[in-house]
Amino acid sequence: MALRMWASSTSNALRISVSSKAHLSPAFSLSRCFSILDGLKYASSHEWVKHEGSVATIGITDHAQDHLGEVVFVELPEKGGSISKGGSFGAVESVKATSDINSPISGEVVEVNSKLSESPGMINSSPYEEGWMIKVKPTNPSELESLMGPKEYTKFCEEEDASH
Repeated sequence: MALRMWASSTSNALRISVSSKAHLSPAFSLSRCFSILDGLKYASSHEWVKHEGSVATIGITDHAQDHLGEVVFVELPEKGGSISKGGSFGAVESVKATSDINSPISGEVVEVNSKLSESPGMINSSPYEEGWMIKVKPTNPSELESLMGPKEYTKFCEEEDASH
């Protein structure tokens, strides 16, 4: 509505005539957009897992970081520690809130993304690449089967957003 009022007043001021209302509609969608990648598995708590060989990389999804806002601090576990499926392994603090990070699978932490302590904003700018959080050696790889694929996660997010 505001866009149409602005366009109308601007066209009047510039003495431009507009023959169709179609010219006033924006060229982009105002709906929330987020990326979901093929080849990853997703938890309903908005973490992703990339399983390659004997190691699984874990982080939070683009959808999650979008809802959190600017990430300012990340707390992650120590290398060598154990994590359990559904249990918290760390926290993300944003300008809006602090949220626990839940593990989508069980395993031993074999690597921690130490770059996040100095640059937590990488979670916002690159949640699936530079913003990964931990690498785990899964103790029960069959837990991956209970996670969602890209299509299921997309539908889950759309339904979740529609209910809020």
